[in-house]
Amino acid sequence: MESAVRLDHNHELTVKDLPYIVSWRDDRCKRCGRCTAVCPMYAIEPSVMVRREISSEDASPFPKVTRKTVVVVRQTTDIERYCTGCGTCTLVCPNDAIEPVFNPQHKFLFHKNPGGHPYRRGGRRNDPRESTLDHLKFTRISMLTDPALDAGRHEFRIRTYLGRILPPEEMPFRAKEGKLEMASGNSRFVPPVREIYPVMIGSMSVGALSPTMWEGLAMGVAYLNEVDRMPVVMASGEGGMPPRLLKSRFIKYFILQIASGYFGWDEIIRAIPDMADDPCAIEIKYGQGAKPGDGGLLMAEKVTKLISEIRGVPQGVDLPSPPTHQTKYSIEESVAKMIQAMSMAFGFRVPVFPKISGTRTARAVLNNLLRNPYAGGLSIDGEEGGTGAAYNVSLDKMGHPIASNIRDCYLDLSRQGRQNELPLIAAGGVGKKGGLAANAAALIMLGASAVSVGKYMMQAAAGCFGDEMNRCNVCNIGKCPRGITTQDPRLYRRLDPEKVAERVVEVFRALDVELKKIFAPLGRSTELPIGMSDALCADDADIAQRLQIGYVC
Repeated sequence: MESAVRLDHNHELTVKDLPYIVSWRDDRCKRCGRCTAVCPMYAIEPSVMVRREISSEDASPFPKVTRKTVVVVRQTTDIERYCTGCGTCTLVCPNDAIEPVFNPQHKFLFHKNPGGHPYRRGGRRNDPRESTLDHLKFTRISMLTDPALDAGRHEFRIRTYLGRILPPEEMPFRAKEGKLEMASGNSRFVPPVREIYPVMIGSMSVGALSPTMWEGLAMGVAYLNEVDRMPVVMASGEGGMPPRLLKSRFIKYFILQIASGYFGWDEIIRAIPDMADDPCAIEIKYGQGAKPGDGGLLMAEKVTKLISEIRGVPQGVDLPSPPTHQTKYSIEESVAKMIQAMSMAFGFRVPVFPKISGTRTARAVLNNLLRNPYAGGLSIDGEEGGTGAAYNVSLDKMGHPIASNIRDCYLDLSRQGRQNELPLIAAGGVGKKGGLAANAAALIMLGASAVSVGKYMMQAAAGCFGDEMNRCNVCNIGKCPRGITTQDPRLYRRLDPEKVAERVVEVFRALDVELKKIFAPLGRSTELPIGMSDALCADDADIAQRLQIGYVC
């Protein structure tokens, strides 16, 4: 019996196996219970232990042994309740008595595979390398210290276009007495186009985000449009939207996303007759940067009653994106059919474009879109994008960096003399190190017409805990300690949507100033420097050669 007990303990995990070890100071702790109450993973718990103390109180030293029961905070070694290092316990502790410490010698990935499943997580990547975008510098600047296009005084118009831009000779207009008039007898289809801000909030669904986070983003976008007159738009993500918002006048600030699962599309179709305005655009999701070729996944822990009603699915089941319908033979056929269907649904009044993962075959998709008169653009999601539930091998070893992918596509358009005709939207790792404006401007100069950001907004607007040391990163299982990516009311009530909206507005205001500071020395105030790669250089020779830009050292 004693031998069996020893063998049983021999197979238990120790805290040394886990990625974070909770450091607890007995002398500082006042046993208030706040830390154990707020831990989203239940990785720490109150416990009792018998403490042996030796004392000597007599005149002549004579050791006396006493035992007493004390209350302690204990870290569990249950693999399903491991400490993610989010640090919420540290935030609420009044005496700084507790703190998670990263354990570089952990063996976590060896143990986190119950049922034979490899480790799956949400959040940021493990790869600590700098992004290619962080090696780029703006080297074409004005020789004057006070240029005419001073960013603080000159009037700027930082805008871009979403939708196919026809060449001048194909536009159904003619000049007459200094005015533009519709050419008579011209029945050519004119693609719908929207003027938007060149940085948009990327696809994060109702379901992936908490109700308070999604509401805060939506409120911020509405304020930017209606008060600050910045036409910032936000992609809804897969899974539909609340019916009340679909029928409101604010729908024009949103890009509705539909993916292979068609989740939530029934609600959108039913709402079309009652829509107060058209949406900004329709995005058809074929892939995402977090897990190229693997589809989306909303895990069962996040499929609540509200989400099941919006998406029209059972409650409490995993929602992976189903495979492409059998009537669609290839990506080319699928894109053509869905663009046609979505354009017809909105009377050809709304730009429709696909979103794909960053891949070496992106140019093939692009060239097929060029032949489709109804295609309104192409969104490419690079390898560092996405917070969805994905396996480590997908997050860290699959995909294509966005910088070279967007550059290849733009140069392909340029060789055909059709640059800027089909807008390219770049996403994936933008602002990863905090330089949102610099990264966005660099992608625009590499050929993007617009830039999409998602993770950055979580970091900036709500203070996400995730980092490159695998800290937190439980977006996928609905236990977000900040209340950003959870459907648990106990957790998302920690997040104030009005505070999120305020931060969204401040982020875009600051972004606007920084973009002006970058564009002013280039002499660009009324149009974006799309493809203006002679203004860029890289401090890495290989990067410069790959992107076909200058090299500085």
